[in-house]
Amino acid sequence: MLITVVLAIVFVLSLPWWLPAKVVALRVRLFARINGDEGIQIPGDLVGVDRFKEVYAHPAASGRSEGAALSDLFWYWLSPGPEMHQEHLEAGERYDTVARTTRGLLALPRAEAEELTRRCVARTLGDVRGLVRLRDLMMPLWAEFSYELVFAEPCPRQARDLIVGNADDVVTALKCTGLRHMERRHRLTRYLLGRLNRVRVPLPSGLSPEEQAYYLQGAFFNTAVVQLSEAMAHVLMVLARHPDEQRRAREGDDRHLDRVIDETFRLYPLFGIAHRVTTGDIALDGDTTIPAGSVLCFNYPDFHRAGFTDPDRFDPDRFTRPARELNHIPFGIAANRPCPAWRLAPIAMRVAVREILHRYTLDSTAAHTRSMPNRGPCLVTPLRSSRRPRAALAYMRVRDRWEDVWRSLVQLVLGTYMVWDARRQRLCERHFDH
Repeated sequence: MLITVVLAIVFVLSLPWWLPAKVVALRVRLFARINGDEGIQIPGDLVGVDRFKEVYAHPAASGRSEGAALSDLFWYWLSPGPEMHQEHLEAGERYDTVARTTRGLLALPRAEAEELTRRCVARTLGDVRGLVRLRDLMMPLWAEFSYELVFAEPCPRQARDLIVGNADDVVTALKCTGLRHMERRHRLTRYLLGRLNRVRVPLPSGLSPEEQAYYLQGAFFNTAVVQLSEAMAHVLMVLARHPDEQRRAREGDDRHLDRVIDETFRLYPLFGIAHRVTTGDIALDGDTTIPAGSVLCFNYPDFHRAGFTDPDRFDPDRFTRPARELNHIPFGIAANRPCPAWRLAPIAMRVAVREILHRYTLDSTAAHTRSMPNRGPCLVTPLRSSRRPRAALAYMRVRDRWEDVWRSLVQLVLGTYMVWDARRQRLCERHFDH
């Protein structure tokens, strides 16, 4: 009896160390089975690391959604009106028009972008302190930033709440830690419909008002808020877990901070798999051709690991070399739908990190993974405080490991359901069938 009790206790106490990894592996197998066998993995057996950028930049690797079963899943998770998310539009006149509008809204002079970021940090951080979730902490900041970028006026609290609620719904569904809730997205769409005449650049005239609202929501209040919040959470989490680098970033110049950001993007790329559908044949050599209609799955994490010594180690000094010489494409490839915020995002992030490090010391003992389903637990302490956070950090470590047990099971169940539901609804497939 005593041996049984001891074994039971050992089993329960060991759960945080082995169960989450086993569940993640099971999820991967289930998702692969549910999604079928489509997709050419790059880098992989057919296309190696050395030709990753070449194939990514090929003119025929330009299809975005049509013809890929994977698109049903991405449309399901990301879009308020999936046919008008800029990232889902096929190449052509409509995409070009929408992309020009996006570039116009993002074309903010450096000084204005820096000042806008400082204002948003000051308004949203306030007197924050104690245990926080970094992604949650960052969302109001980037909600206000995106709102002012679009409307050229301070963000009302009602709008901020709608934007954060929508963005949180999107990213929570993407992480499979919660189901999608379309009413949260619809509330923001209705708000934007009433504000279309206040956008600071002309919206594409060929779009209906509903499509214009969907475009703004997808590009600026889904993708921009989610990606900036995720990116900042990763940078701050890295600094929280590496105190020496945190001190260097606080005391050093912008060049070192840029290296910190670049290395964070290398270790924790915001994109996992970028899929493209080939619109024509791609000849690899005299004997091998990727045929039109193939689904190319570009694996950012694998590419960012290739060619680096000890690739899992955080080392900003890797980027004393020019980034273009490394396997590093945090914003994609210029020739194939690069992230339109490739210039603005690093400017704003650098200022936000500086402002936060001038106010706070960051500490964390929580797990840090690319998907960050724990939302980045961190202890935020005013910079001049003499308190030592040892007890709080010990509590954080234990809490995070046990949360991971329950969270991994939730991800297994909800993720499997949402993949099935996306295939059932066939949002992308039905759109192109009409």
